[in-house]
Amino acid sequence: MLPREELLKGVENREEIARIIDKAETAMRTWEVTLTDFLSPPVLAEVQRIFQRLTEVDLIPWGGYPQAERQRLGISRSEVPFDLSGVAVAAVDIAGNFLFDAANHRDFLGAMLGTGLVREKVGDIIVLGERGAQAIVVPELVEFLETSLVQVRSVPVKTERIELTDLKVRPPQKKEMTTVEASMRLDAIASAGFGMSRSKMAEAISSGDVRVNWKEITQASHNVSSGDLISMRGKGRLEVGEVAVTKKERYRVQLTRYI
Repeated sequence: MLPREELLKGVENREEIARIIDKAETAMRTWEVTLTDFLSPPVLAEVQRIFQRLTEVDLIPWGGYPQAERQRLGISRSEVPFDLSGVAVAAVDIAGNFLFDAANHRDFLGAMLGTGLVREKVGDIIVLGERGAQAIVVPELVEFLETSLVQVRSVPVKTERIELTDLKVRPPQKKEMTTVEASMRLDAIASAGFGMSRSKMAEAISSGDVRVNWKEITQASHNVSSGDLISMRGKGRLEVGEVAVTKKERYRVQLTRYI
């Protein structure tokens, strides 16, 4: 059995992590691979962090394409051979003419959930503009969606399974920049990277809109370091790159913003 209480100590997403521990214990007991539903980035980051100390358990995340935000986890004993192909995901194309009634990510997700699906069964949704969208789902729901998802907003759609290789994934847009700051405080680095005033960034941080390595941080004074990933609701992500100390003992920080 796994050290459940030790693993759950201080976790942010306790209920979801507890369910994942249940699946890990099943994998340990049966010597078979178990799969989670789709997990959000904060849960993925947290479960990978707390499981990294367990040498007897292997985790493999997969969401249909390398940059996928929402991913399923395959969980197995470390002795059991296992790779990405064992993490079952499927893709559907949701085709329609959205030229006169544009639909966004929320519209497509809402239409899918309106068929009776729960959020955990749906991975990333890739919006393709006026021609519709593509979505990653658990394989067992593909046939259901093909017959049930027939309209998004006012637009009739045809939903059909496609291969993962047919996903039209656009590489993330990124912007490189350098800032010089008096400290490595979160509010200083994030305000420079996201192009906001420091006071507005401090408000966003205290409101819970900012995460560091997918963990919610509400203290503007929190120090970040090279390699940290800062995400802000509605603004994308910011990666902290190389940090150098100048002659005036300030911090020259390389930043990459992903939009």
